Amino acid sequence: MESSDTMGYFPFFINIKDKKCVIVGGGNVAARKIEKLLPFEPNITVIAPEISDIIKNCKNIKIIGREFKNEDINDAFFVISASDDEQLNAHIFNLCSEKKIPVNTVDDCDKCGFIFPAVVHKNDITVGISTGGKSPLFASYLRMQTEKMIDEKYLKTVEILGKFRDKIKREITSEEIRKKAFSKILKMCIESEALPNDLQIYNMIEELKKVL
Repeated sequence: MESSDTMGYFPFFINIKDKKCVIVGGGNVAARKIEKLLPFEPNITVIAPEISDIIKNCKNIKIIGREFKNEDINDAFFVISASDDEQLNAHIFNLCSEKKIPVNTVDDCDKCGFIFPAVVHKNDITVGISTGGKSPLFASYLRMQTEKMIDEKYLKTVEILGKFRDKIKREITSEEIRKKAFSKILKMCIESEALPNDLQIYNMIEELKKVL
């Protein structure tokens, strides 16, 4: 197994819909985090004495205009510490660590239980890119290149694969033949100028079932 002297971050993909997210800080940094999170529909609470107009204009978030209190993170699924007070950020990090709550301290990797990747999110495709905090600029560059690569054909390919997923799992008992069926659909979508129609895919599946 390949080892490294530097700490890595495992790229978990977690459903955060309706989960409680507490963001401490009401400035532009907090606003950027909110912008990334909103498409995934967590229950966001922002706590800070001063809240920017950008955040105030965000829909579906709760705003508490005061100083942070320790009990604010009770029942939080994750916390983002985005204040400009280093002592407060350190306190929140320690508090979350004690309570086993994942916390991201903006611009301070040493005080992060998780980090924000550069995110590409198009329909059902989500890609997270990280350089382990070494170069957010390069992560952003890779994000832009990935966004260009994921075009309409790629999005349709995912839809087609998802459409036939249950049928293949239900009708093909062999794991090897299932894999071959998915591979054939992928090849039909990616390598052909026109996407395959349902009849073409049904016929392909029926041919593969004959070898079972």
